[in-house]
Amino acid sequence: MTGTVTLPVWLFALILAFAGVTFASHFLFPSVRWFFRRRAERIVARLNQRLERPIQPFKLARRYDLIQRLIYDPEVTEAVLAHARENGLREDVAFEDARRYAREIVPAFSASAYFGFAIRAARWLSNELYRVDVDESGAGPLAQVDRDATVVFVMNHRSNMDYVLVTYLAAQRSALSYAVGEWARVWPLSALIRAMGAYFIRRRSRTALYRKVLEKYVQMATRGGVAQAIFPEGGLSLDGGLKTPKVGLIKYLAEGANLEARDLVFVPVALNYERVLEDRILIDADRRGERKFRASVVSAIFNALALLWRRATGRFRRFGSTAVRIGAPLSLRENPGLAATPEALGREIMSRIAEAVPVLPVPLVAHLLLCRGPMRREALIEAVETTGQGLGERLVLPRGTAEAAVDHALERLGARGLLSVADGLHGPTEEAEPILRFYANSVRHLLPDCAGAA
Repeated sequence: MTGTVTLPVWLFALILAFAGVTFASHFLFPSVRWFFRRRAERIVARLNQRLERPIQPFKLARRYDLIQRLIYDPEVTEAVLAHARENGLREDVAFEDARRYAREIVPAFSASAYFGFAIRAARWLSNELYRVDVDESGAGPLAQVDRDATVVFVMNHRSNMDYVLVTYLAAQRSALSYAVGEWARVWPLSALIRAMGAYFIRRRSRTALYRKVLEKYVQMATRGGVAQAIFPEGGLSLDGGLKTPKVGLIKYLAEGANLEARDLVFVPVALNYERVLEDRILIDADRRGERKFRASVVSAIFNALALLWRRATGRFRRFGSTAVRIGAPLSLRENPGLAATPEALGREIMSRIAEAVPVLPVPLVAHLLLCRGPMRREALIEAVETTGQGLGERLVLPRGTAEAAVDHALERLGARGLLSVADGLHGPTEEAEPILRFYANSVRHLLPDCAGAA
């Protein structure tokens, strides 16, 4: 027992490595996980004291546990068996498909990532790119919503900046769980978005098994009281106007709600811009009649770097104004009939979004120029004053005057080369009409048609 054992250096090093791994896995890693878990719990406790709607335990559950709970749901199991029969697969192979879908959908929320990084980044980016106008008058009815209700923010989809703006808007209310399209499944962006609580949705190649896994996750989150944010239109508006809602997610939400235990409240959020970053890309896709965007990650990174360089050299100008308005909340507990008719529910949601859309100077002036043709500055001011009388709080005027609004809009459009001036008449250039129409479409439903505006 007291003899000396001689070992080769390589074997001694191997033994030390195995000992180190064993120590780390049995003692160090559990301690580190416990430390960070306790720290995260303290952070969440402090956050819940100031948030209007506390972060629900479901959102804080371990991702692995949520995946296991999801794939062993009885309805998912039935869908796995049907998937195996329909595709001639072994059941274990079909089950692994369900697991892969669950891993793709289920987020890994981090309160530190969301409130420590995402909120600050959203606030900084929003104010760097735009003059942000957020009307909190709609927050009053929202504050009256039952604190235990599941709140779903439903928004029109104009730009990928929508995610940033609504995160900024809801910073003091709750942590939102977004339904995000396939565009965000790019590393390392996907890891960051998943840590912020978003869940990915495939727009194409969706099997019945995938739809069932997605449906059950959305319903689990809804019953768990998770505040969510969805775009009922299903994608970016290609022509700038509001679209007919797609009721897939709305149906999952309504069917998953247990209204006796917890109300489900849809909160309409309407966004509008004087400059959509992707406007030419969207207009081109609309012209071609297909939702394929001629833009790449490389070009997006290049444009972002160009903006940063202009910002660093003092030559950057913000892209005008953007405005966000909160519409009248829709409680399913108070409207139980809509829960059984997703199409009617979708129409009511879009109607409330449409009613709340803010009217900014650039879309309003674009509408007037397209309807009436070239106009003098004085005539535009008179038209804005006349039109604005019926818009009430939806009309957003710089410095509160029609004159300032017209000057602002003419300056913004002129800087992009979209207007020409001849004999005091301001009119669109030859290539400007598609762009002006894109912005005019965002407020078309709130304004007199061209026959009435003439």
